[in-house]
Amino acid sequence: MVQFLDKNSGFSQWNANRAATQKKSGFSSFLWWLGMFFLAWWMVGVFMGPKQQPQTQSEDIETVDISAVPTAQVSSDTVDATVQGLRISDIKLTNYPTSSADSTPVSLLGADDNYIEVGLLANGTVAPTATTVWQGADGNYSWRGTSGVDFNRMITADGYIITITDTIKNGSKQDVSFAPYARVVRAKNPASSAGVNTGAITYANSDIETRAWSKLDKKSYAYTTTNGFTGFADQYWQTVVSIDSPDQTMRIKKSGDNYVADAAAGAVAVHAGETKSIVSYIFAGPREQKILDAAEAKIAGIGESIDYGWFWFLARPMLWLLNTINSIVMNYGVAIIIMTLLLRLCIWPLTRKSYTNMAIMQKMQPEMQRIQKLYANDKVRLQMEMMKLYQTHKTSPMAGCLPMLIQIPVFFALYKALLVSVQMRNAHFLWMSDLSVMDPYFILPILMGATMWIQQYLQSPKTVKSTGANDTIAQTQKMMRWMPILFTIMFAWMPAGLVLYWTVSNVLGIVQMQIIRKTSK
Repeated sequence: MVQFLDKNSGFSQWNANRAATQKKSGFSSFLWWLGMFFLAWWMVGVFMGPKQQPQTQSEDIETVDISAVPTAQVSSDTVDATVQGLRISDIKLTNYPTSSADSTPVSLLGADDNYIEVGLLANGTVAPTATTVWQGADGNYSWRGTSGVDFNRMITADGYIITITDTIKNGSKQDVSFAPYARVVRAKNPASSAGVNTGAITYANSDIETRAWSKLDKKSYAYTTTNGFTGFADQYWQTVVSIDSPDQTMRIKKSGDNYVADAAAGAVAVHAGETKSIVSYIFAGPREQKILDAAEAKIAGIGESIDYGWFWFLARPMLWLLNTINSIVMNYGVAIIIMTLLLRLCIWPLTRKSYTNMAIMQKMQPEMQRIQKLYANDKVRLQMEMMKLYQTHKTSPMAGCLPMLIQIPVFFALYKALLVSVQMRNAHFLWMSDLSVMDPYFILPILMGATMWIQQYLQSPKTVKSTGANDTIAQTQKMMRWMPILFTIMFAWMPAGLVLYWTVSNVLGIVQMQIIRKTSK
């Protein structure tokens, strides 16, 4: 990106011209660029970093002893969960190992007192509670209350969705009603990632609402909606519950050391002699777009639960392209290299025009310096003469900035895509075991800084005169030499996949520059 800011670029010439007319010092120019760098770095921290809020205590949820309730398993080809009465916990994602060095499956709600509870609140009779001992096995359970109301619970797993169907047969002589509820109780995940929304997630009134852990420490939230889901999301996983019933109230709060997301639906009347069923869904699995889109058939809005950032319209197709390439080459590092090459080819016409404009600017140097010196005390005439010079050579001072401006949204879109891509987790490439985290040996950031410096060197003039109006240009040129170092430090803690993209982009930029130089001779 910084190759468009050197002495020969239109932007640099515009800055030098501005400096000549306003008699700025080289030191003030240095401070201006340094201030812009730290301002950009501060904005990245503000808008992408996790926020911190003071903690406050809230009302604890009721703790009950369910040790007498027998446990069973419910499984699909992708999940294996523990069922204990109304509660489901320790949901193992069998297709996802904990790490590259640990083949144990990822476990959601595997800690003590972390669980999902799906039940009924009765009116006019009694309903099963968390301590109720059911009869049955293999996902089919039954329980009879003292008032003649029979309950049957069917628990099935299909992919990453666990379906709970409660069938109520009212054998009594009076009408009763039941209000279904579902809640997720879990601990905070301290390993949050900057740039990814983690914490509570709710889909209410056709809108996704996310609340960071730190915000839940401060206050609770409530929503009313006709359908949707509520639960919690980590960087790569999410666990949510959804009741297939209208008129729902969803709440999110902190309870002791845990956090609770619950949904309660309107009461369902079951008349004497009548049988009715209530269905609830649990999604416990990866935040992968294809999987979430498939789950949309049962859980409304879940396909929208991934936050791709401001440039979502670029991030989603880029992630699709990356996954498509990987399905062919079977390595995400190679896929990133190929995708970078394709992106560079797409902007080749703009890049060629930019480099051509830089060559023209270099040829204009002597005449520009003459004009700046001749009309140094006449600002209006200086501007007029400079505009005539640009018109004569059919160029503009900002012509070289377009490729840089295009790369900015591409950069942030790819940053988001790599952060939310569960496929990038544990993706190997060369010495790196996980492209979704920083390079542990800082090799890639150093290579990125080196290629950035080479770009500057190839585009910079061999000598820079430091007289008169060009003092500012020389000072700016010296300051720009520090940019590769500053960018190396900034990129050192970014995902290795993103640094790989930027490094390869720099290398391809150098190659393109050499091709344009040879073909333009």
